[in-house]
Amino acid sequence: MSFIVTIQPSGHQFTCEDDETVLDAALRQGYAMPYGCRNGACGSCIGKLMQGEVDYGATLPPAINEKEIAEGKALFCQALPLTDLEIEVKEIGATKDIVIKTLPVRVIGLNKLNDDVMEMRLKLPATERLQFLAGQYIDILLKDGRRRSFSLANPPHHDEYLELHLRHVPGGHFTDHVFTEMKEKALMRIEGPLGTFFLREDSDRPVILVAGGTGFAPIKAIVEHAIALGDTRPMILYWGVRGRQDLYMAELARSWADEHEHISFVPVLSDPRPEDAWDGRTGFVHEAVMADHADLSGFDVYMAGPPPMIRAARAGFTAQGLPEDQLYFDSFDYSADAQEARKG
Repeated sequence: MSFIVTIQPSGHQFTCEDDETVLDAALRQGYAMPYGCRNGACGSCIGKLMQGEVDYGATLPPAINEKEIAEGKALFCQALPLTDLEIEVKEIGATKDIVIKTLPVRVIGLNKLNDDVMEMRLKLPATERLQFLAGQYIDILLKDGRRRSFSLANPPHHDEYLELHLRHVPGGHFTDHVFTEMKEKALMRIEGPLGTFFLREDSDRPVILVAGGTGFAPIKAIVEHAIALGDTRPMILYWGVRGRQDLYMAELARSWADEHEHISFVPVLSDPRPEDAWDGRTGFVHEAVMADHADLSGFDVYMAGPPPMIRAARAGFTAQGLPEDQLYFDSFDYSADAQEARKG
């Protein structure tokens, strides 16, 4: 059985099967709605359910609660329709013409950036090109059917290879292999580009960028894309990590600030060690942003990092005036097996 879903305010309509999520049906028919993980963990796809009923099964996904449901919100990556629906969600026009592809790639570079972060560079076939937006991610398709998601760290104009930043999770099926066995020239398959985390070029508001750990990867792509565009909106990059060594590309970030008057860089360590000899900012990265900006209503904020950071920052930033539609985020959630990080 199928149902009609109407998107407001555009008035677009599409059909959704009763065993198909609203997001999957929308994407299948060419309507680009916000999403990130697509497994109910990050909350990027939350919108308003104006009419109709949906079902989540026996257990609510982690990114939505009963209170939000009572307020009329719905998590469209997990919502199965029970009736025709009318929903309110901001469609992402910039992704409509981008084709999601499954492609073979060759590993052409493995470079350890610190003890537990690997830069991996992937080469596409000579006859192929991956069109993507700065901040999007790809899935690496493993031979056993599992997949791992990693953000693209290179901007779209540098597409001669794909750059990924992989954090090693001990016991992680894929990252253990990367850090101990993988060699250059290895062949893999990828699917992408995916996600709706990217720089909105039609805004003139100043930008705050918040990276947690390897959340620096998509933020790097966004900054380098903005520089290439000649975008001179003020941009403040906050990068939160535990210790100094975790700022694995600190010199690059400092060079952006040194070479461009409109860019600032604020590294924040949550757990500096004595040997770090750190005299900079300490604590949680989102708290540094809140301390510096009591009123966030005039900013666009882009965040990428682990779910606890994203949750705390969303609550804190909105309490300090940031409108929800000026907040964009990519939550680096975890896969079920071995708690191996996706996208980082």
